[in-house]
Amino acid sequence: MAESSFNCSVYQGFNFQKDGQELVGHLVSLTIGDEEMTADMDVTDPTSANMSEYVKVVGVISKIYWNGGYADPIQLAFQVSTAVKNKVAMLQHQSLSNTEVVMKFNIYDYDPDAKMYYLCFHSDDTDLKGLIMKSGGDLAINIDMDQSMEVVSPKNYTMSLGVMPQPESQDIHLAVSNTDKFVKKWGVTVG
Repeated sequence: MAESSFNCSVYQGFNFQKDGQELVGHLVSLTIGDEEMTADMDVTDPTSANMSEYVKVVGVISKIYWNGGYADPIQLAFQVSTAVKNKVAMLQHQSLSNTEVVMKFNIYDYDPDAKMYYLCFHSDDTDLKGLIMKSGGDLAINIDMDQSMEVVSPKNYTMSLGVMPQPESQDIHLAVSNTDKFVKKWGVTVG
């Protein structure tokens, strides 16, 4: 099973430069339990023609990893706003009885032949439904209470999250260039 692992540039995510040509990742939406995280960061859409279109996102992704199997978790690290950090910190201090996760993400890579950014790993603007992964009895969710200093403004904090698929078949979209695209299944339908 081929793994998908992307290390994205947080700097490029916040301060997009079209000649940067580094991987960029956006956590477009995120709901944990009953808490919908606010998409309160305006960042550049790397696929917009003149780099002047902005999208609202919950977080700027630094790392995302999936081993490629139907039942394998998707593990992410990303930068969030103060408001999202506070919401997640509150969730961590309560007993999380509802560990459901609903999320959308986009990872962009640069195609040097087509001279443009394209989506290389994404949920195709469709909600992916999962559950917070358990790691040694603990939930794989963490928020850093200290401000990240990689990008100072806007203030942002590092969050990590591991998400197991819900028991239903879902699609993850991948591409190795602007034209070479394919879909892999995440989750197994039960019942």
